[in-house]
Amino acid sequence: MPPDLIMKVIMSRVRGSNLFMATVIGRFSFILAMSLIGACGEQSPPPAPAPEIRVVEVIQRDQPVFTELVGETHGAADVPIRARVEGALLGLHFTEGATVAKGDLLYTIDPTPYETLVVEAEVYLAQAQIRVADENADLARIRPLVEIGAASEMELDSAVAQYEAAVGGVRAAEARVQREKIRLGYTRIEAPIDGRIGMTAAKPGEFVGSPPNPMVLNSISDVDPIRVRFTLDERNYIRLARKRVTQGLGEAVEDKNPESKFELILADGTLHTHRGRLVATDEKINRDTGTFTAEAEFPNPDELVLAGQFARVRVEIDRLENAILVPQRAIRELQGIFQVYVVDADGSISLRVVEPGYKIDRLQVIEKGLESGEQIAIEIARLRSDMTIVPRLTQLNQDGSVVEESAPADPVNRPAEKGP
Repeated sequence: MPPDLIMKVIMSRVRGSNLFMATVIGRFSFILAMSLIGACGEQSPPPAPAPEIRVVEVIQRDQPVFTELVGETHGAADVPIRARVEGALLGLHFTEGATVAKGDLLYTIDPTPYETLVVEAEVYLAQAQIRVADENADLARIRPLVEIGAASEMELDSAVAQYEAAVGGVRAAEARVQREKIRLGYTRIEAPIDGRIGMTAAKPGEFVGSPPNPMVLNSISDVDPIRVRFTLDERNYIRLARKRVTQGLGEAVEDKNPESKFELILADGTLHTHRGRLVATDEKINRDTGTFTAEAEFPNPDELVLAGQFARVRVEIDRLENAILVPQRAIRELQGIFQVYVVDADGSISLRVVEPGYKIDRLQVIEKGLESGEQIAIEIARLRSDMTIVPRLTQLNQDGSVVEESAPADPVNRPAEKGP
């Protein structure tokens, strides 16, 4: 109804009233009418469009599962070099850090005291040999006398005993000479193995070889092959033992070449060129730490890896056939319950409870709750279970990262972890 018409109606009904009241009522009625007209003209806002959300199709593939074991490198042989006799160090005959061969001369110790002892021992040997000659002559003289009765059997027995004692003295003197010559030989310290020699702990002029525990002058490491000693917890030990990787953990039946089982990850995150094999294990679990100690051996022809380095050994502990994997970012956890947003063909979403397994890179193995071909949302912070969305299918890299996102800096796949 037009405002002027409403005003006429009101004024006609208040005929006979005073003009003041009519004016007040008229103004009030005008305001009320304008409010009603404004209310009638308003319209409800249109519904918000469904949001566009990135979704991915669950991955199904055969998935190897690895674990990483922390260890330290050792040479196939690490031999400390000690002086076996006392004396002043005369010379060094090697280059520190270089490769030496077995038998190469490394150190010389002043041989003068030991040469004197050799001479002294040879003098005792000569005296013992003279005594043998004398006793032999006496024995040769007494025997004919006994035969003709000019000497007694007792005298013959005494002569024989004296001769045998003299022969024993010669043997003792010969052993003394040999011992002193050996000690003289210890003044020349030679390399016991092939390998890389380190920096010397003593310089020429220093007194070395003090008993009972002489200082270590140097050490030699045979680093080809290189060994890595590492520890496994009981759970990983059981997994490896069940896979029967090597004779140390059970007969190798699944893979006739156990060398393919172990990989060495270097300090810069790259893989060592050569794979390794298990060569030694402890005989039991350490009760104090609950760990099992083992050693893997890797070819190291270029000697890139040295003894004493921190190392990580990666080994396959499981292989899942037709495993279902989803990005870890798509999983929602609430009080120990794990859920994902499943997207239907019409864009409606629903929360579904899943059972997670191993973590592999940015992916999570789903043991129960999802099937191949299903799609899930990965932008879960924007979602509610009663929403309808416009799905935008997104591709994933092998490690679970979105294609347009950067891959992780570590070029080596991270090990699998059990659980969420």
